[in-house]
Amino acid sequence: PALDPQALAGAPSRDVLLVSAIITISLSVTIVLCGICQWCQRKLGKRYKNSLETVGTPDSSRGRSEKKTIKLPPTGKTANAAPAPGQTQHDESDRKTEPRSSVSDLVNSLTSEMLMLSPGSEDDEGHEGASRENLGRIQFSVGYNFQESTLTVKIMKAQELPAKDFSGTSDPFVKIYLLPDKKHKLETKVKRKNLNPHWNETFLFEGFPYEKVVQRVLYLQVLDYDRFSRNDPIGEVSIPLNKIDLTQMQTFWKDLKPCSDGSGSRGELLLSLCYNPSANSIVVNIIKARNLKAMDIGGTSDPYVKVWLMHKDKRVEKKKTVVMKRCLNPVFNESFIFDIPTERLRETTIVITVMDKDKLSRNDVIGKIYLSWKSGPGEVKHWKDMIAHPRQAVAQWHQLKA
Repeated sequence: PALDPQALAGAPSRDVLLVSAIITISLSVTIVLCGICQWCQRKLGKRYKNSLETVGTPDSSRGRSEKKTIKLPPTGKTANAAPAPGQTQHDESDRKTEPRSSVSDLVNSLTSEMLMLSPGSEDDEGHEGASRENLGRIQFSVGYNFQESTLTVKIMKAQELPAKDFSGTSDPFVKIYLLPDKKHKLETKVKRKNLNPHWNETFLFEGFPYEKVVQRVLYLQVLDYDRFSRNDPIGEVSIPLNKIDLTQMQTFWKDLKPCSDGSGSRGELLLSLCYNPSANSIVVNIIKARNLKAMDIGGTSDPYVKVWLMHKDKRVEKKKTVVMKRCLNPVFNESFIFDIPTERLRETTIVITVMDKDKLSRNDVIGKIYLSWKSGPGEVKHWKDMIAHPRQAVAQWHQLKA
């Protein structure tokens, strides 16, 4: 029997259509799987984060050699031990990320993470809280003139200081004390926008018999000068003068340690952060505080919390909680929403200030917390957890700082 020519012509056409459909479906599945693949997400995130690293450019200027003198009456009091080291912060364990509702959500969150995550490897994130923060180091020299009964301290320079300002630099200066005396102090000049400052300034403590000098502790505190608020501590060094040879000028390099709060603990604050990349917003929930420092005569405080949204050096928006009367362990449970465009997140800081309300005088600051991608280890961890877990409230305890 003869075959129909039209049937023979139509058969290969159906095969071609079937093969084309299979190839199209395979490519679609491959693209979806590639979008969901976490390996690609991590690689892209790391590659992009490396391009976002910024390094403060030190000023090449050198400080002029100067002398400052302070005359202190000798006292018979013996020096106390060196200040206690700064308290370490305890971070909570990481939380698991919930599955994305759609591929578009995945792409949005991936984009925000690539833009906003701070420099560093995600593999090291779990060990970051336990690692010691690099605060830089300081060079100084000390010596004693027996004929003039004068202790000489020369502040020379510092290296690798952390950036405290929004511009990625700091404005460092040094305070010099002879503990336990804190009434008399000397200060260097401020070096603007410099992470490797040179001071070369000499300070003279006159009128000190040698037997009194060896009972003192030389205490150096490096701070970041802030024109509109309190100066931010960078680090400190303390050295008992009875541990070194003062008969000639001795030069030291010392690593800076976290500044201790000589007035004792200021308490802790529990708060949560929730970042919504699609809405360009962050929800700050002030949950509760514990062991707040008593600021009133009656041994208690009237605490409330101020929340400032900062962009670069400018205050953008402020919100605050209600005042809790006579309470050192208040429960607030108040939430505040801040609109933050994605492109501004890297230059955004949320400043949390716990205040003591006072009717008759100015309100007292109990303690502060600075939340951003370049704050202290605990604050940075909380910020990164917030970015890595969008649409989830990430809670963490924070130690209040002066």
